[in-house]
Amino acid sequence: MNTDSTPLPERVRPRTLDDVIGQRKLIGPSGALRRAVDAGRLPSMILWGPPGVGKTTLALLLAEAVKRPFVALSAINSGVKEIRDVLSRPSGMFPPVVFIDEIHRFNKSQQDALLGAVEKGQITLIGATTENPSFEVNSALLSRSQVYVLESLDRNELIQLVDRAIAQDTFLQSKKITVQSYDALLRLSGGDGRKLLNLLELVASAHVSAEPLGINDEGVTTVAQQNIARYDKSGEQHYDIISAFIKSLRGSDPNAALYWMARMMVAGEDPIFIARRMLIMASEDIGNANPTAMIMASEAVQAIQAIGMPEGRIVLSQVAVYLATSPKSNASYVAIDAAMALAEQTAHLPVPLHLRNAPTKLMKQIGYGADYQYAHAHEGSFAQQNFLPDDLKGHKLYEPGHNAREAEIQRSLQKWWGDWYGY
Repeated sequence: MNTDSTPLPERVRPRTLDDVIGQRKLIGPSGALRRAVDAGRLPSMILWGPPGVGKTTLALLLAEAVKRPFVALSAINSGVKEIRDVLSRPSGMFPPVVFIDEIHRFNKSQQDALLGAVEKGQITLIGATTENPSFEVNSALLSRSQVYVLESLDRNELIQLVDRAIAQDTFLQSKKITVQSYDALLRLSGGDGRKLLNLLELVASAHVSAEPLGINDEGVTTVAQQNIARYDKSGEQHYDIISAFIKSLRGSDPNAALYWMARMMVAGEDPIFIARRMLIMASEDIGNANPTAMIMASEAVQAIQAIGMPEGRIVLSQVAVYLATSPKSNASYVAIDAAMALAEQTAHLPVPLHLRNAPTKLMKQIGYGADYQYAHAHEGSFAQQNFLPDDLKGHKLYEPGHNAREAEIQRSLQKWWGDWYGY
C-alpha cells in the first residue's frame, strides 16, 4: 500500500529542464526557451497545448532556471482580488514569475488586471491554456506575450514516462513491476502524461500480492473500469463528460445526451453549469436555424435557479431533448470568428464618412454623414449602400446555414443585396 498521499505525477516531477520528456523544439539545445534561459531572460508567455504535456512543470522549471520567485494561481479558483494580492507583494530585485493555469478561464477584467503589471515589468507572466489563445486571451495581453505551442507526447515519450516513474518512485519499486504491454496504459490515458501516471499508480495500488506485478492490457483495463472512469467534477473527467454531452447535443442524439447529463447529475455536478453549457450550445450550434432554442436554454438557467434540484432535472431533460432534436447551424459562430479575424487584420481602416455622426457644423462641412440613406425613408425600410470600410466593400462574412429558417434569411439577403455580397 502506498502511504504517500502525494500523487505520482508530483512525486516524479522533473527537477531540471534536462529531465523533461518531450518538447525538444522548445527546450532542446537550440530551442527558443532554452536560448532564453541561457541568456538569463524570460519573456512573458502563453504555453498552449493539450492536457498532460507538462505546462505547469515547464513554467516552474523556467522560473527556477532564471532564479526568479514563482507564484502559481489557478484561473478556476482565483479572481481579481487574488491577482492584486500577488501584485502588491514586494518583489525584491527580480520580478516574480506568475503562473496562471487555465488562463483561458479568466474573464476580460481578470486578464486586464494582469496587463499593467506585465507592461511595467512587475511580473513575468506564464499562462497555460488548452484553448486557442487567439480567441481566449485578450489581444492586449496576447500582444505582450510570446505564444509557445506544446506538442502532444508521442508513444516513445509516454513509454519513457512510465519507465522512468517505475525506476524512480519508491512505491512503484516496491511492486517489482515489469511492463508486459504498454498499449492499454497509453490508450486509456489518451496521450495525457498526468493521466498516464495516475493510471499507472492505480494499477500498482490495486496489486496487493507480494508477487511481482506484471502490467498487461487486461489488468490495466480492469482497474481503469473500476476507478478512472468515475466522474470527478473537479478533474479532467469533468471536461471529458461535458464534452461528450455537448457533442451528443450537436450530433442530434437525445439518448446519448441524456446519458451523459445523467452521469453528471448522479455525480453531483452543479445543474447551473449544465444549463449554462446548453445555453452556449443553443447559440453556437443551433443559432438562427431555430432561435427558440436560445429562449429555451435561457429559461432553463432561470428555472434551475428558481426551483433547484431534484425537480430541476426535469427541466434539464426537456431542454436537452429539445436542443438535440432541433435543426442545427453554426453559421453565426463561424461568421463572428471570421469577422474578428478580419477586424484584427484591418483595424486601421477608417469608418466611411457617410456612416459617421455629424454633431457639429465643422463635421458636416467636411462630409460627416453626407449621402447616408436612412433606411426607413425607403420602400421596405431598405436602401442598398456600403456599410463596411471602403476597402472591404462586398466582403461576405455570414453564410446562412442549410435549414428552413435560414433559407428564409437567404432569400431576404438575395433580395436586399443580390450580387453585392454574392448571395
